Amino acid sequence: MPFTVATWNINSVRLRLDLVQRYLGEHAPDVLCLQETKCPDELFPREAFEALGYGHVAIHGQKGYHGVAVISKLPFGDVVRQTFCGIEHARHLSVRLEVNGRPLRLHNFYVPAGGDEPDPAINDKFKHKLDFIEEMRRVTSFAEPETSAILVGDLNIAPYETDVWSHKQLLKIVSHTPVETEGLLVAMQDGAWADLIRARVPMEEKVYTWWSYRAKDWLAADKGRRLDHIWGSGDLVPRLLGHSILKDARGWDRPSDHVPLSVTLDL
Repeated sequence: MPFTVATWNINSVRLRLDLVQRYLGEHAPDVLCLQETKCPDELFPREAFEALGYGHVAIHGQKGYHGVAVISKLPFGDVVRQTFCGIEHARHLSVRLEVNGRPLRLHNFYVPAGGDEPDPAINDKFKHKLDFIEEMRRVTSFAEPETSAILVGDLNIAPYETDVWSHKQLLKIVSHTPVETEGLLVAMQDGAWADLIRARVPMEEKVYTWWSYRAKDWLAADKGRRLDHIWGSGDLVPRLLGHSILKDARGWDRPSDHVPLSVTLDL
């Protein structure tokens, strides 16, 4: 049976609730993971999602910053909210689902952006980002016996040369510096994760999920980066049926600078 999981950095779930409702109404993934919800748990608009048939909601939020949520048509259990780097930021949430009899662990991450200066000696935000990525190495796809795993989210790193509009020009720009890209790929390797988007998109093909607000005409400039990711345990790769990166959402009214992406699996 097809199962679709989507991820989207919404950049304030209450401000852009209408966009999330539009996406769910038009595309209807089984599960949607949101990042940067910027909303304390008690103010999360769960009723709006329940009205659309998403009766299962898990939240890890805080006022004004960060925040992740899982919105699901399917019931889930064993909700885990991890803290990284000893800093009480709402940047992780995981749930355990059963999809057509298959147990599945789903992780939702919002990795720190890292500020503007790619030097941990003078930029604490960048140091936090590197430390966070290092701790992510302990989040593996094989942690639970006989359980498939998916990791999604805004990881704030474009790891490959074709994940950015210009590899050469962005080598010293936070999100594509070698120390970040190498760290993320090590975390992927150590966790035995497969990049499910790149399993569908050839490495020579450019692919983006984020376009800066700073561009006067983001579509004409098309200076994007692939900051949002979907990883999976190796057993899921042969079950991939398709993927979607909804670039059109960047042009919606009052958009996020990220767009939704999803994979569909035969589970």
